[in-house]
Amino acid sequence: MAQHITVCEYNPKWEEAYKMEAALISEILGKNLKEIHHIGSTAVKGLKAKPIIDIMPVVFSIENVDMLNAEFQKIGYECMGEFGIQGRRYFRKGGDERTHQIHIFEEGNKKDIYRHLAVRDYLRSHKDLADEYGDLKVKLAEKYPYDIEGYCDGKELFVRELEKKAVKWRQALT
Repeated sequence: MAQHITVCEYNPKWEEAYKMEAALISEILGKNLKEIHHIGSTAVKGLKAKPIIDIMPVVFSIENVDMLNAEFQKIGYECMGEFGIQGRRYFRKGGDERTHQIHIFEEGNKKDIYRHLAVRDYLRSHKDLADEYGDLKVKLAEKYPYDIEGYCDGKELFVRELEKKAVKWRQALT
């Protein structure tokens, strides 16, 4: 069965769900874990989102993560390898009704780590843009309720522009 795409109002329980899952992930990664972040739309208060918690651990060695697939499977994750982004390890939980996604990057992958954090922080600081993004996602979920490719294609241009603005904004802050 295809994933049912739903976008809902922000839920404050998402932060607690992140913390609970981050604790499990941190335990699995152990000393290889440098830091862990709540990313994606569920990390932005007030932003409409698919109710999927995105988590980004940053590790010292990405190769060491590959030895932990069985541990991630024990807590319900499907191991997907790089899944379209070189140097990432991607895990998802919940099957077609996904609840969590993990995007693991090695500390040296500054570009991918930076862009994820920049977008999150930019949306947290620009409510008008976050609202616009949330409204777009609602419209796309209504148009493509079982078509993840259509949904993603529909927001691709917006997300690319958002990412550019976010990276420039974050660079200007440093």
